[in-house]
Amino acid sequence: MTVAWRICRRELASLFGGSLAWVLAAVFTLLCGYFFWADLAFFVLFGGSNLPAGLWRYVFLDFRLVALLVVPLLTMRLLAEERKLGTLELLWTLPVRDRDVLAGKFAAAAIVYVTMLAATLAGPLALWSLHPFALGPVLAGYTGMLLLGLAFIAVGLAASAITENQVVAAMLAYGVLVFSWFATWNEAALPDAVAPILVFCSLFDRFYGFAQGVIDVRDVTYLLAVTVLFAFLAHRALGARAWRGTI
Repeated sequence: MTVAWRICRRELASLFGGSLAWVLAAVFTLLCGYFFWADLAFFVLFGGSNLPAGLWRYVFLDFRLVALLVVPLLTMRLLAEERKLGTLELLWTLPVRDRDVLAGKFAAAAIVYVTMLAATLAGPLALWSLHPFALGPVLAGYTGMLLLGLAFIAVGLAASAITENQVVAAMLAYGVLVFSWFATWNEAALPDAVAPILVFCSLFDRFYGFAQGVIDVRDVTYLLAVTVLFAFLAHRALGARAWRGTI
C-alpha cells in the first residue's frame, strides 16, 4: 500500500467520520435532483423535442453551479485543518513526500466528488427506463462534470495549502472559480484585446461544449492542464516551508 493511498484512506475516514461530507453529499444530490426535475418539467411543458439542446444542456449547466457551490466547501479543510491542528508539521517529520500528501488529499476529495456525481445518475437512468434516449450527450456531460470537478478540487487544494483558516481557504477558491465565470459573463463590456484571452481561460466557457454533448480534445486538455497547474501551485505552497523555516 503506497503512502499516498494511506493518506487518502485516512482523509476519507476523517471526512465521513464527521458530518461535513454527508451534508455536502446530501446538498449536492438534492440540488442536482431538483434542477433535473425542474429542467425536465420545463422541457415537457414547452414541447421540446431536442434532448441535447433542450434538456441536457440546461441540466449540466445547472449541475455545474452546484459543483461550484459545494466543491470549495469539500476542499477547504484538506490541508488548512492539518496546518491549524499541527498534524501537518507532524506528518513532515515522517518519511512522507509532499507529493504523497497532495496525491492522497486530492484522491480523497475526488472519490467523494465522484460518489456525489454518481448519485445524480438516478434521474437520467429513471428517464431512460421510461423513454430510452441517445446516451452520447449524457456521457459527454458527465465527462465534463468529472473534469471540471477535478479542476475545482485542484483549485481548492491550492487554496487550502496556503492558509490554516478553512473559511479563508474556501473564499480563496470561490474567488478564483467565480472570477473564471464572471470575467466572461459580459463579453461585450471587455476590451477587444482582452476578451479572447479571458474566454480562452474561462473554465465555464470550456465546459459549455460538454453540456451540449460535445467532447472537444482542446477542452479536455485545458481542464486537465488547469488541474495540473493548481496541483503544482499547492506543491509549491507546501514547499515554501523550507525558506520560511517552519520545519
